[in-house]
Amino acid sequence: MDEQSPLERRAVHAELERVRTDFHRFLTEASAADLSRPTNDTRWTNQQLLFHMLFGYMLVRVLLPLLGVFARLPRTVGGTFARLLNAAARPFHVINYVSSVAGSLYFNHRRMGAQMDRTLAALHRRLDRESTASLSHGMHYPPRWDPYFQDWMTRADLYRYPTQHYDFHRAQLTLRPAND
Repeated sequence: MDEQSPLERRAVHAELERVRTDFHRFLTEASAADLSRPTNDTRWTNQQLLFHMLFGYMLVRVLLPLLGVFARLPRTVGGTFARLLNAAARPFHVINYVSSVAGSLYFNHRRMGAQMDRTLAALHRRLDRESTASLSHGMHYPPRWDPYFQDWMTRADLYRYPTQHYDFHRAQLTLRPAND
């Protein structure tokens, strides 16, 4: 997404609200047994994967200011940093797995909903404050860390990233909201 017209901003806001509603339905309708059940094609339980999905949004809140820093530096600096992170993809994946296991212990199903609400509200507010120019700023990312990271992503791309990540992992959950 190269530019974010008012219509595209509305689309991002709508995506965030769809996710908020969907996430709360999962949390409300899942039993303790549902949450402890394994997921499809991951080593996580449903609760751990739900935390991982939430964490994607929490991560974007950190990446947005980081992008602001790297956007002011020469592209070679960000490219070098992204290549170093790519080289560390293997340990990153281990840390990513373990952090979602540990994170789901604190942000259990009772706390995850409130954290998702706070995180999405912050993203809504920040998106509303973005200028068209700031949405076009970008930086290099380590594509080996996540299939939805591209080598170069703008701030506008970054607002779309966590929902792509969410939707991918949503299909791996072994629980479904009643009206799905």
